[in-house]
Amino acid sequence: MSNLSEIVDSLEHRIGKLLSRHEKLKKANAELEEELTVLKSKQQQFETEIEAWAEKCNSLKLANSMLGSDQHKRETKLKINALVREIDHCISQLSE
Repeated sequence: MSNLSEIVDSLEHRIGKLLSRHEKLKKANAELEEELTVLKSKQQQFETEIEAWAEKCNSLKLANSMLGSDQHKRETKLKINALVREIDHCISQLSE
């Protein structure tokens, strides 16, 4: 009979350890999920910032080429041609 009570005590002890570990893991998981949410938010902010800087860079390249910089003249000409084609397309749609 004492052997059975020892087994029960051992099981209770193990179950207690498992429950304790389970709670620790749940807490760690919740912390990781919160950190993941924060990191995703930061990533979105960085992506938005990168897009803004890329747009500013392109605007500066365009302005530089319009000021006479030989480095980006071809890009500027292509951009102007694309804008002219787009305007022509809009005019043709309006005239229909």
